[in-house]
Amino acid sequence: MAVNLVPGGPIIQIEELSKRYGDSLVVDHLNIQIQEGEIFGFLGPNGSGKTTTIRMLVGLSKPTEGRASILGHDVLSDIAEAKRYIGVVPDISNLYDELSARKNLLFMAKLYGVPSDQRDSKADELLKTFGLYERRNDLFNTFSRGMKRALTIAAALIHSPKVLFLDEPTTGLDVVAAQSLRNLISNLHSQGLTIFLTTHYLEEADLLCDRIAILVKGKIVKIGTPEELKRLTEEKSVIEITFTGDMRGRTEELSARIPGTKIISLADNKVRIYGGDPPKIFEGVSQFARDAGIGLESVNSIRPTLEDAFMRITGLSPIVMAMEKGGK
Repeated sequence: MAVNLVPGGPIIQIEELSKRYGDSLVVDHLNIQIQEGEIFGFLGPNGSGKTTTIRMLVGLSKPTEGRASILGHDVLSDIAEAKRYIGVVPDISNLYDELSARKNLLFMAKLYGVPSDQRDSKADELLKTFGLYERRNDLFNTFSRGMKRALTIAAALIHSPKVLFLDEPTTGLDVVAAQSLRNLISNLHSQGLTIFLTTHYLEEADLLCDRIAILVKGKIVKIGTPEELKRLTEEKSVIEITFTGDMRGRTEELSARIPGTKIISLADNKVRIYGGDPPKIFEGVSQFARDAGIGLESVNSIRPTLEDAFMRITGLSPIVMAMEKGGK
């Protein structure tokens, strides 16, 4: 039986949730409360445990330790009841290539137990909402990647869930399709739907999420709103240097010239320097460039971004976040 929830209170509660495969702890004692109506972002590199966490929350994988509940229903002992209130959009679509868009939605409606006299109207409503009504009779395998993702989200909403799990929804989409899908997600959020979103795109998390948990190697290293996370870097200067020559393997040499700073390599010829006194940084960088025979293309003082916060919190380069699944 579900516990009584306070309106506007936590809709998902996670306590010490862990998953181990052999000797590998892939999800490490997570503790999270997700509020009703918010978009909660799970941000981290591929392989950090995001998808494994979703699989445990929706009943596809059994936790090794800990517990979690959705609307008061325990995901282990009461998962059948919990599933009535959740929609799941996996990273790979679970729809059928040989069925039309409409038939896919009708099939999912039957699977979720939507009353037979409501299935047609629900399917048509979602097809119109997602801009797919004109293609309703076309086979799923004729759709573009962006249209497939949109229909997969529509299918997850066919039973009017209260919580939507989105696992890497825009991975592999072109810029236009990704922006269209983000707009759809924002519209769903404005309707009061609670959304649990995993992503490795920093910009996406910044644009969409009310709060973000940064996950590295299965462990949460920081939780906060995008603005709270960005403020972690505000007390220190952030300077971006672009050199005319290759800087690979030379950041330690540069760091020795400007002690008290943290240097992150952004590209072969670009670094970002955190902390320190800006005039002394410029003096040290200039001397380094002269001694190394490398020119300076640009020196810019920049405002903190979520990318800066991620690098400050994790020590990881944003390059690891830009890599898609499969190392692409």
